[in-house]
Amino acid sequence: MTLDPRALLRQLYDVAVERALPARVLAAHLPPPPDPRKGRTLVLGAGKAGGSMAQALEAAWPTEAPLSGLVITRYGHVPKGWRPRRLQVVEAAHPVPDAAGLAATEKLLALTRGLTADDLVICLISGGGSALLSLPAAGLTLADKQAVNRALLSSGATIGEMNCVRKHLSAIKGGRLAAACAPARVLTLAISDVPGDDPAVIASGPTVADASTCADALAICRRYRLDLPDAARAGLSSGAFETPKPGDPALAGHELIVLSTPQMSLDAAAACARQQGLAAHVLSDEIEGESRVIGGMHAAVARAVARRGQPFARPCVILSGGETTVTVGAGMGKGGRATEFLLGCALALQGEPGVYALAADTDGIDGVGSHAGALLTPTSLARARALGLNPRALLDGHDSASFFAPLGDLLVPGPSFTNVNDFRALLII
Repeated sequence: MTLDPRALLRQLYDVAVERALPARVLAAHLPPPPDPRKGRTLVLGAGKAGGSMAQALEAAWPTEAPLSGLVITRYGHVPKGWRPRRLQVVEAAHPVPDAAGLAATEKLLALTRGLTADDLVICLISGGGSALLSLPAAGLTLADKQAVNRALLSSGATIGEMNCVRKHLSAIKGGRLAAACAPARVLTLAISDVPGDDPAVIASGPTVADASTCADALAICRRYRLDLPDAARAGLSSGAFETPKPGDPALAGHELIVLSTPQMSLDAAAACARQQGLAAHVLSDEIEGESRVIGGMHAAVARAVARRGQPFARPCVILSGGETTVTVGAGMGKGGRATEFLLGCALALQGEPGVYALAADTDGIDGVGSHAGALLTPTSLARARALGLNPRALLDGHDSASFFAPLGDLLVPGPSFTNVNDFRALLII
């Protein structure tokens, strides 16, 4: 079998991303438009895939049926060359909210006023919506939300923990957007970027009843020693920031469909590998933990395959997804979850022959910078050291992109216009 490891790994990533594109999956789940003599269709949305979801909806919606609404997406994440005809798409900051996101969210919430039981609201929700759909709870400011977001992002908290805090400090997340749409019918179309695909966690569940409590959010803040603004602490402590709970009549009859998930994309990549004669194994789509530690764990599995043919025979591809974390200490360089995973993997493998890896975020951006992730080869460590790089120091300084950039091994596909979170593939030949 003749393989080009780099080309194969990049192909698997591309297949995984393509499976999650809204243009492929959204149209089949759209309901019939309401009777225009009685009701209207309002589209509301937020997330990194928001622009492409809005594009797919506009393309599939009957031209004679009225359609209006507002969708918020990340800067640079509106599909190139597309100009919305009936929907407004606003760009804002991610992962820390900005004034543009606040203004757009205020406008979005205002659109829910006057809805009736004859109206249909289609909510387009995807990962990144927690930051993009930003409306602080009463008494909090945008600066307060920005400070809490930054603290959460560097704390090492899981995405579920972060979003529990975010929704309780919000005036629109945690089911509040759906409650504001009452008595209209609400259909949420979601693209999952979270381990387990819990709709209440995706973008902090703006249209989903929230089973967590203010006490849960406060406990998370204490666990990670987050310095909360006085108003935030008071609102959580008193329960004033409580979210709509399961069984709330304002959310009755709402429907939610998850269009794309990490598992679906991993399965698509596995099928692609098998079509090329390779065994493919999906470890899990729910892997969480410190990126460098998870990288070491994957390296141990790959090394066992390479040396002993256990637990899988080679040649093979090992795939995984989920959302790892980077707990920032004193250092803060360039990189993100994917490149930190790979650098941890590289140090554990120590140039193991026949082991290649790719890790990248499916939205096309890993942390800060323009890269989605990187490629790792058996020669990566040796090439880096020949250039005078210190891999361990770069890892300790959370500067993993500075390891891969001089090697020419950063993966820079640009925004993908979707988001099903981390994609990792190890090839053992």
